[in-house]
Amino acid sequence: MAAVTISPAMALAARVLRAAALAALVVSAPAAADEAFVTNQKSEDVSVVDLAAGQVVATIPIGGRPAGIAVSRDGARAYVTSPEGKYLTVLDTAARTVVRRIALDGGPLGVAVHPDGAPVYVADWYGARLWVVDPDAGAVTATVPVGASPSGVAVTPDGRLILTADRDADQVSIIDAASLAVVGVVKVGTRPFGVTIDADRRRAYTANVGSNDVTVIDIAARRAVGTVPVGERPYAVALSAGRGFATDQYAETVTAFDLATLKPLGAIGVGEYPEGIETASDGRIVVANWFSNALSVIDPETLAVVAEVRVGDGPRAFGTFLRRSR
Repeated sequence: MAAVTISPAMALAARVLRAAALAALVVSAPAAADEAFVTNQKSEDVSVVDLAAGQVVATIPIGGRPAGIAVSRDGARAYVTSPEGKYLTVLDTAARTVVRRIALDGGPLGVAVHPDGAPVYVADWYGARLWVVDPDAGAVTATVPVGASPSGVAVTPDGRLILTADRDADQVSIIDAASLAVVGVVKVGTRPFGVTIDADRRRAYTANVGSNDVTVIDIAARRAVGTVPVGERPYAVALSAGRGFATDQYAETVTAFDLATLKPLGAIGVGEYPEGIETASDGRIVVANWFSNALSVIDPETLAVVAEVRVGDGPRAFGTFLRRSR
């Protein structure tokens, strides 16, 4: 075969085409994926999961049987409650390190962080109160009396209101974040545990472990406006694609329901004892299965499990456990 001669002009054109191809690859490269910071109660640590890769990329020792977690809106920090250790751990999410531990003499369980990054709100399961914590000073700055055995905590996206699910009082307390006054109490189902607020601040959803249903709350009206039957012992709720998703601990399912009609759409089989649940940036639903030591990922449109990721021992991930991609 005769040799092929490449002229200087052809070489230059090839270099230009190669550079353009590389640029196209850079432009089309996928954005950084969400990370899940999963509290593992039995192994007493946090698994950091790259959801795109489907694998644990770091493990952070916590101690004290960690349960609740709240990742800040900017993703820079995560706050972990240890009910048995009686402290709140502040994590640097990028460095995967413990910044400090803050002693809380009671039963710290549910936790939420103000959209501005501070303060942090922690439910005292034993003390019927909400702690207001300055995470930089490492100190409690105020306490708010709420109903018996508060568990889940949520803050409206504008930061104006805080909601606590008061499990043994069968109610949700609504607190003004500026004055720290309780401005409303809403009766819900039996033993509410998780509480979730929608993006437009209009409604909240409680998972009621005692009555096997979800209560829908009109936040402005301070009243319940609907009830959705779900599986046995619902733990928490997530929202995506016009649908709600409740983890059913005893049924080993996630119940999907329509947010407009409040009608159940079906039960999705996941792992054993599903608990924490949250919506990823791409709309998929991420579920922590306590007995299975795994995360289940659900497509909200098809209602099918599309991935599973192994994590530590006894994952609870109670709260907002996703560090979202930017």
